[in-house]
Order: sequence, then C-alpha cells, then structure tokens
Amino acid sequence: MRDMSRSVKGGDAADARRDRWGAHRAQRRRQFVDAAMRVLESHGPDLVMDAVAAEAGVTKPVLYRYFSDKAELVEALAERGSEILRDRLIPAINAGTPILARVRNAVAAYFAVIDEHPNLYWLIARRARTDAPAAGEQIQRDKEFLAATLAAVISDYLWAFGMDAGAAEPWAYGITGLMQSVGEWWLQRRSMSRDHVVAYVTQLIWAALAGTLRDAGIPVDPDEPLPGGRPGQPGQPGDAGEQDEGSRRNGAGGHRRAAGHRATGGRGRASGRNGTGGQDGIDARRRTDGRAR
Repeated sequence: MRDMSRSVKGGDAADARRDRWGAHRAQRRRQFVDAAMRVLESHGPDLVMDAVAAEAGVTKPVLYRYFSDKAELVEALAERGSEILRDRLIPAINAGTPILARVRNAVAAYFAVIDEHPNLYWLIARRARTDAPAAGEQIQRDKEFLAATLAAVISDYLWAFGMDAGAAEPWAYGITGLMQSVGEWWLQRRSMSRDHVVAYVTQLIWAALAGTLRDAGIPVDPDEPLPGGRPGQPGQPGDAGEQDEGSRRNGAGGHRRAAGHRATGGRGRASGRNGTGGQDGIDARRRTDGRAR
C-alpha cells in the first residue's frame, strides 16, 4: 500500500511538472510571437529569425526550442492575426444596430485590421502560398468562420421579412471574398483613403441586400432596426422569431415562410406603389403567417 501511495504521489508530481512546463512554454511562445509582431512592424513582411531572437532578448537556438522552424512561427503569427481579426469583426457583425450600420462597421473593422497590420497580412498570405501550408489552413478557417457568421446574420434578415434564407451562405462567402480581394488591392495601391474604400465596399454590399429585398417588394430603411427585433434573439419580441419557432415545430421550414411571403408579396408591392408604405405589406405578411400557425 505504501508503494502504491508513493506511486500515486509520484504520478501527481510528474503531472504537476508537466502542467507547469506546458504553461511556461505557452507563455514563452506568446512572448516570442509578440516580439515577431514588433519585428514585422519595423522591418517589413520578410520575417528574419535573427531579428526576432534579438527583439526577444534571446539567442536563436533558444527561439528554436519553442518553434521548430520559421514556418511554425508563421503559423503562430497566423493564429494571432485570427485573434485580432475576430476580436474586431465579431462585435461589429453581431451588434444590434440597423443593418447599414452593421455592414459599415464590419467592413470598417476588417480594413482597420489589415491597415494596422499590413506586414502581418502579407507575411501570412505569401508564406501560405509557398512554404507554410499550416498558415494557409488558418486563413481558410478564418474565411469559413467569417462566412458562417455573416450567413447567420443574413439569414436573420431574410427570415425577418419572410424570405427563403437559402441564399445566405453563398452570399456570405461572396462578401468574404469581396472584402479580401478589395483589401489586397487597396493594400497594394493605396490609391484612396481607408474611409473611402470602406464606403465603397459598404455601398456594394448594401446595394445587393437592398436590391434583393426591393425586388421582393420589401422597401427597407437602412437606418431602422429590423421590425420586431432580430428573429429568435432571446429577450426581444418579434413576430419573425416566433414564426421561426412555430415553423420548426410544425416542420414547415424556410421554404414555407418563403411561400407565405410570395403569396402576400403582391399586396406589399401594391401598398408601396399606392404610397401607404412598406410596413403595411410587412404587417400583412405577419397576419397571414399568424393564420398559418
């Protein structure tokens, strides 16, 4: 029994040492990534390991104890870039502001990040295409995460107006690609201010969304919140959110909501033409959906 007790205590001590070493290693890696970020700011996108070691106050062999090679450090920098981007983008995307403000704030957040860290962006983008495939995988994960977040928001808006949300995902990926492509063009050219490029990209995205709703006979005020709040958002009243829950219980799904909209969309368009405003059409759709439930 005494031997077993010693064995258990010895195992606990070994686990504690491993935990302490793991925490120390993670802390040191963060410090080296901080140093690499400072080197990128001052030296440009061609990361030099000697400069990183000097900035961190260690020799290069010490640096290589924590990163097996340059590609591994670039991968850690890609993860840091993801953290920065998400910390700025997600609050902007998920804010409960009117739709145009959400679009503008999200676009502004993206361009602010690449403007503040251009050398980090180019390091990750260029190395991902050559000798740091893990960094490329991180970029792809970022795209998918951003697109999924945008798709959820777009779905909210389409559902709120009784439209089929099936287009939300391809639309979200298209917006993600648009922002990345325009962002790279702008970083290379700098032919206009950041405020101007943000305004242009915002206009493109808003025009697509507003045009889709307008074609369905739904005029939208870009400076007004969704009617009744975002669908399904806890703690907020909203016919759209209740409709979604009722549709799920009845197995109706998004296509039935779309059919309901099409059945009443003519009345919405007519009210718009007669000058009574788009809200009458939205109210009519809600009454129709209520009878369907």
